[in-house]
Amino acid sequence: MDNMPPTSVMNFLNEVSGSFPSAISLASGRPSDRFFDRLDPQALLNALVVYERYSAGDHGGGQVHSQLLQYGRTAGLISELVAQQVRSDEGVAARTDRVLITSGCQEALAVCLPALCPEPSDVILVCNPTYVGATGAAKAGRVAVAALPNSGPCVAEAIERAVLQLRRNGRRARAVYLIPDFDNPTGRVLDSAARRDVLQVCARHRVIILEDNPYRLFRYEGDAIPPMAALDEVGSVIYLSTFSKTLTPSLRVGAAILPETIFGDAGACRVLWEDLVQRKSFVTLNTSQITQAIVAGLLIEQGVSLRGWIRPALDWYRANRDLMLSQLDCVFSPFSDQIRWNRPSGGFFLTLDLPFRFSAESMNECARDDNVIVMPMSFFALDDSQDYRIRLAFSAVTPEQIRTSVTGLGRYVARRLGRELPSLVGGLREG
Repeated sequence: MDNMPPTSVMNFLNEVSGSFPSAISLASGRPSDRFFDRLDPQALLNALVVYERYSAGDHGGGQVHSQLLQYGRTAGLISELVAQQVRSDEGVAARTDRVLITSGCQEALAVCLPALCPEPSDVILVCNPTYVGATGAAKAGRVAVAALPNSGPCVAEAIERAVLQLRRNGRRARAVYLIPDFDNPTGRVLDSAARRDVLQVCARHRVIILEDNPYRLFRYEGDAIPPMAALDEVGSVIYLSTFSKTLTPSLRVGAAILPETIFGDAGACRVLWEDLVQRKSFVTLNTSQITQAIVAGLLIEQGVSLRGWIRPALDWYRANRDLMLSQLDCVFSPFSDQIRWNRPSGGFFLTLDLPFRFSAESMNECARDDNVIVMPMSFFALDDSQDYRIRLAFSAVTPEQIRTSVTGLGRYVARRLGRELPSLVGGLREG
């Protein structure tokens, strides 16, 4: 087993990237920086001015500018616009007074997890594998984590089994963390029936769902499925939102959006809201007023919807996914009986199943000898169930890099299997 503490994964990845600077990284799930020129200094300044003008009706332009340079409201300045954008783009009935603006989704996790699990016997449930930022936030907040069983036929049944097992052991599942659309790291999507089943199980056991949806708008095919927060009828879902994938990570603006009630109790929701705001005040005081204003200005310019804004990136990511799938078909066709991969309908990642264990040492070897960095799925796991899988990210690379890196990965795999790639594969670099 090669499970690595969440705090060590990024450090290790950075070390590998630094040690092999010429290697192409398929490990990092970043947005492509080819679209960042839309946010040049003038565009950022214009967005700031747009927000100041938008707010000037209440305060006057000079006062707004001074406000942005001062300490601010812990819950945030732009809750109304974020609520509108989430309602428009994602179908979630967000109330302005239940939107907590955070420093990215990571801070939302950091304040929500200990608030939902205040007792030593409280547990957060996660899929296995799952996003390391969630397990890392849990560890930082001293919140116990339990992996959902992989053997169950569905997520809802896995939650049911985990809740009952914990109860028998004198512990309580308080929340479950899920990425229902294009999961990181698996690319999985929960269909509508699965989401409703999860909602029913969590309502019955009073388990809060932390629904994280950073990739939701990046769907390449098929019909969109309503978020669980949009299907929630009892107040069991806290919706986590971020602008890191749609606008840019460096703005560090996200949100935790609470329902109107917690399991029908409006008072409990108010108490939780106040707790989250207080916890945030102890961590960051407030999310940067300047970056909030930039996000708000961009939203105003876009009619409070990001669907038009992300269209160029959406088309680019779809083309990258299609090229990676095509390249995998070409390179690994000689090993079709031993190697399999999924076809994600959106998001930034796909996974590859290998006939051998792929460890941190394997990652180093592949980078050193074949100039490609891929992510062991064991880094995302809480046991050894993912030791024979890797994650490939296609969002931040160019088509030429996809061709070259998949070919390099093919050479590595062939060598591990004691075989050779057909000579045809060498020509794929120029294809």
